[in-house]
Amino acid sequence: MHDVIEFLKHLINPSWIIHHGGLYLLLFVIFAETGLFVGFFLPGDSLLFVAGMLAAHPDDPFEMPFALVVLLVAVAGILGNFVGYWFGKKSGPLLFKREDSLFFKKKHLIAAHEFYEKHGGLAIIFARFLPFIRTFAPIVAGIVKMDYRKFTLFNIIGCVLWVSTMMCAGYFLGISFPWLGDHLEWIVVGIVFVTTAPVIFRVLFGSRKSTLP
Repeated sequence: MHDVIEFLKHLINPSWIIHHGGLYLLLFVIFAETGLFVGFFLPGDSLLFVAGMLAAHPDDPFEMPFALVVLLVAVAGILGNFVGYWFGKKSGPLLFKREDSLFFKKKHLIAAHEFYEKHGGLAIIFARFLPFIRTFAPIVAGIVKMDYRKFTLFNIIGCVLWVSTMMCAGYFLGISFPWLGDHLEWIVVGIVFVTTAPVIFRVLFGSRKSTLP
């Protein structure tokens, strides 16, 4: 059990994921975070950004063209959402009755459902840029039986935008300021704060507002 906990701790460290698992673990993490409800805690945004920065380093851990890495990661994210959609369509309603556990938080599912109700099909695109929400958005789309062709279109557009934006930002920043590679920990902290702040704000103040008479 101790080894499992230690491994899970490593999975929230973007640098460890890339340096120890390379491209394969990168693809798996993006797949899991965008389609499996147990992947909500994984570091999607910071992982993509750090992957872009490391790809710009002379010791590129991927050893292949950057464009190909971006394409493979985008495919992993697209497939992840398809799995999430299928899972939601088959067993989604049962999730609302499921008790919270280490690998499942009902509040994230409810938040994703509210986000979908507010933005409709475009939520599949917007959700890509929001931690927690992006994990459960495709599941919600499956629960409400969103038109599959529409879901496919929004899934592809959203994933390509998300992956290319985050990875290219890291790549070009790594080229322009290579010394930032020595401060990845602080960069990750900054990305986590910027990307999770809107979600935390909504959970805290949205819940408080909903309790008012």
